[in-house]
Amino acid sequence: MRWTVLRHFAISCLLVATTLQVAARTRPHYGGTLRVETAGDPWQKPDGVARRFVFDGLTTFDARGAVRPALATDWASDDADHRWQFRLRPGVHFHDGTLLTSVNVVASLNIACPQNCPWTAIHAVGPYVVFTADSPMPNLPALLATDEFLVALTISSDGKTPPATIGTGPFQFMGAKGGVLSFTAYESCWQGRPFVDVIEVRVNRSVRDQWLDLGVTKADVVDVPVESLHMAQQQRLDVTVSAPVQLLVLQVSDAAPLANPLLRSAISSAVDRIALANVVFQKQAQVSASLLPQMLTGYGFLFPTERDLNKARSLRGGLPSPQLTLRAEGDGAMQLAAQRIALDLHEAGFNVQVVRPDAARANLTLRLLPLEGSSPEAVLDVLLRRAGISIPTIGDDSAALYKAERAILDQHTLIPLLDLPAGSASSSRVRDLHLRADGAPDLAGVSLGDAP
Repeated sequence: MRWTVLRHFAISCLLVATTLQVAARTRPHYGGTLRVETAGDPWQKPDGVARRFVFDGLTTFDARGAVRPALATDWASDDADHRWQFRLRPGVHFHDGTLLTSVNVVASLNIACPQNCPWTAIHAVGPYVVFTADSPMPNLPALLATDEFLVALTISSDGKTPPATIGTGPFQFMGAKGGVLSFTAYESCWQGRPFVDVIEVRVNRSVRDQWLDLGVTKADVVDVPVESLHMAQQQRLDVTVSAPVQLLVLQVSDAAPLANPLLRSAISSAVDRIALANVVFQKQAQVSASLLPQMLTGYGFLFPTERDLNKARSLRGGLPSPQLTLRAEGDGAMQLAAQRIALDLHEAGFNVQVVRPDAARANLTLRLLPLEGSSPEAVLDVLLRRAGISIPTIGDDSAALYKAERAILDQHTLIPLLDLPAGSASSSRVRDLHLRADGAPDLAGVSLGDAP
């Protein structure tokens, strides 16, 4: 009996010790250098990887797309959403020690949005930032959570113009050398100190080179483009994939030679979305003919996604086929998608030439628009503003939302094609890597398993 009790006690102690060891290994540790590689510019709007851990907005999106406080602790509207006031979080400092005030927030937002802003005027009133507009701004808190309106320091406390890289985020920029940007943890960050001491971002790396570096432990977080998600999974990379966060659209000019709406409608019917999804994006995209995802509205299925070449030819009829130019914003899969669309339109009788991404103007533009947020009205607002399209008045129910979206799509100046996710791959030493609502990796919450 005595030996039985002792044996049970020994087993219990062993289990407790094992549990404590496992907990110690999985508990986040402070310290270490996180090595990130990317093909793009870390500072570029709207998807530069460095922007989100250097700068903050007045508001932010949580992982589910809901609007949450950031530099503003709370906000309220009056005058039927024509006026909003956001109260700043007290005691927040920029990386150089300058106190965050409503004055420097207003200065930053005026630079970020010099024209065509969601607001008509913006004012600093004590601890409040006040927005006013001639039209209602029901979605302003969500708009302010997007990358476009992140707050940077524009005037330091001594009246000098600082570098454009000073924010309030969890990491501060230290410099660049040999294509590597260095960021250190900001000890006084209002969100608390991040776990990692240093982030090193190596730029202008091809996806192939990024994956090679990940395989030989020279990188910790790398890009996984949508079209490469399947390949990454086949290669057993540790991939984190988001829900759809971008809408691939074909934006069509309504000026001559496409002023005739029948021609624009013919273009919409001629594009083969299924081929784009299966061939170019390797079955990792969701075919869509609506601006908002089906999972967000429940009515996306009402917009037909099938190609109708006969309808396209019929709509074009005897109308002359002008010489059209098609430009894709981006490289890689975007350029392949542009070539595929040009072939589709050629079959419908259009004469289309794909031009360089930096072409000054084009009749057709293939681009990616954000699907950020959890409110359909706010997501549509953000998307249309990014596209430069006037925002319609939307009611407060799904029928009104559908009607507004249908009216936009009937103009055939914005042709939805695919809903796209985002992905990142990480090394075995990375702990707690999650993706933000926009699909970017949330590096502020990452820790390293081999940190001391």
